[in-house]
Amino acid sequence: IAFDNQPHEMCLFNIKQSLDSLTCDTFVVYSYKYQHDDGRVSYPLCFIFSSPVGCKPEQQMMYAGSKNKLVQTVELTKVFEIRNTEDLTEEWLQEKLGFFR
Repeated sequence: IAFDNQPHEMCLFNIKQSLDSLTCDTFVVYSYKYQHDDGRVSYPLCFIFSSPVGCKPEQQMMYAGSKNKLVQTVELTKVFEIRNTEDLTEEWLQEKLGFFR
């Protein structure tokens, strides 16, 4: 696994734009400011696996195989997958995180 970009602060919109230009599988680890219904704020560490349609099958297999090992090693619990970067929105992430209340 190679670190391609390590920005200090990057919003979800910028991550989506970065993923839009890629045609290969990508792992994203993102700390998101999540406002709970009761007013609490948390910063869950989200693992997002982007596997765009049209990616080479060999690469998909390589990433899928290493994904589980990475998630276990880093002990990530908020693990999500997207095939279409259009799905990567604030609403989508909030809906996914709402499951972990």
